[in-house]
Amino acid sequence: MGDVWPTELRVSKDRHHLMVSFNDGASFDLSAEMLRVLSPSAEVQGHGPGQKITVPGKRNVGIMSMTPTGNYAVRIGFDDMHDTGIFTWTYLRELGEKGPELFAAYETELNEKGLSRDAAGKSR
Repeated sequence: MGDVWPTELRVSKDRHHLMVSFNDGASFDLSAEMLRVLSPSAEVQGHGPGQKITVPGKRNVGIMSMTPTGNYAVRIGFDDMHDTGIFTWTYLRELGEKGPELFAAYETELNEKGLSRDAAGKSR
């Protein structure tokens, strides 16, 4: 997958989606919510095995900024002020290909912990 590079990164007008197109013709529509809750940052992933955090209440999060990081990634800033996730091209591709499965697992985690995708964060 090292030869696969994005040819376009485009944030939707409502700032709730990132469209990513790759040089092999694949393209994906990634929701800001999924990008935020599956951020590769230490804040979400933890600093070691078993430290991953389930982040609730991000259903309406938007993309505020995108900053290139070298020639291998982009740092995405969200309107909840989270901006420490560096999304490599490989990780963006993985989210495109496995996003529905990964997001379903996230929703299961929320449910198991009594949390919600809505801003209050707690299930009713």
